[in-house]
Amino acid sequence: MVKEGKLSSKDILKMINKKAGRTIAFSGDQENPADIKDWIPTGSRWLDSIICRGQLAGIPVGRVTEIAGLESSGKSYMAGQIAHQAQAKDIKVLYFDSEATMTSEFLVKLGCDMEGDNQILIIQPDDVEQVLETIELCMANDPDSRYLFVLDSLAMTPCRADLEKDFNPQSSMAQKPRVLSLGMQKLLTALSKTQSTFLVLNQLKTNINVNNPMMMLSQPWFTPGGKAIIYAYSLRIWLTGLKGKKTFIEDDNGYRIGSEVKSKLEKSKFGTQGRVCNFKILWAGENVGIMNDESLLTAIKSSNHLTNSGAWFTLQGHDTKFQAATFPKLMQTNEKFAKIVYDIIDEEVIQKFENKTGKAADFYELEEETKEE
Repeated sequence: MVKEGKLSSKDILKMINKKAGRTIAFSGDQENPADIKDWIPTGSRWLDSIICRGQLAGIPVGRVTEIAGLESSGKSYMAGQIAHQAQAKDIKVLYFDSEATMTSEFLVKLGCDMEGDNQILIIQPDDVEQVLETIELCMANDPDSRYLFVLDSLAMTPCRADLEKDFNPQSSMAQKPRVLSLGMQKLLTALSKTQSTFLVLNQLKTNINVNNPMMMLSQPWFTPGGKAIIYAYSLRIWLTGLKGKKTFIEDDNGYRIGSEVKSKLEKSKFGTQGRVCNFKILWAGENVGIMNDESLLTAIKSSNHLTNSGAWFTLQGHDTKFQAATFPKLMQTNEKFAKIVYDIIDEEVIQKFENKTGKAADFYELEEETKEE
């Protein structure tokens, strides 16, 4: 029993937790559930390197993350690869497929386990309330497991009021944002305590409500679902196309097999808001997903550790000369070469930003080629 009078910090801690009936208060020398203890890689080393200031990161475990993009920008491909990486960390994956497009074959191509004890569960929810209720149910009944909940997508998941009304959008206006606001209030603390992660895929839509032309340039898109859920996101990744550059990837016969996307951190609670990178995504053929190695050469092109003479490049510390086309194969077959590249990425992308070395604009803008390759 806590004695009346002047209380120590330890006494206050015990009093608060006793009153709550569970541990809700933590001292500074205790492990805090709000601390980010783990990250799930996105499949792009460059993107993982810009998410958190001063370290290699990914999708934060225990938090809510949004990946929003234009049509065919690779949202589901990224989600599938993140699910694969989560399984490698023994994290259970529940994939809410509201668009009824996520096939088992597609997930297998991305490396996901669809048959083992830790296989992905695919759920086709009726409404957003069902998504939130399922998440709450899993965490309440299995608090010792870590989960990755993927909603694909928020824009295409109705709320119950939408289903009960007619096709007039005015009939259930603002119902889904209100449901999401309440849902986030209930789930945020539970996600943190169970070290579970909620990944929300969303659409970028043209912001036609902006009358000021200058505002239209700075805020060309918005995401459906209301403003309340935006406050719940710790990280927002927006996927768009590259301006003035050929964005489709073609095979030797000219058939389109992929695209190149620009990734921007629209919101980040890790000191990196506004940072950008790009990468290519293959969406046709046997090898689908993010082409990680190809983007790394772009990430280090401005480094003093890389010299360039015409079409040939040389890495400091490695005598092999190479061209852009042979760079990915070297990354996959030469461990020494790959280690040098990763060290340069850490220096150029992570440490220089952390130490504020060089021009700030280099971290927030991409040099985009206007000539089609």
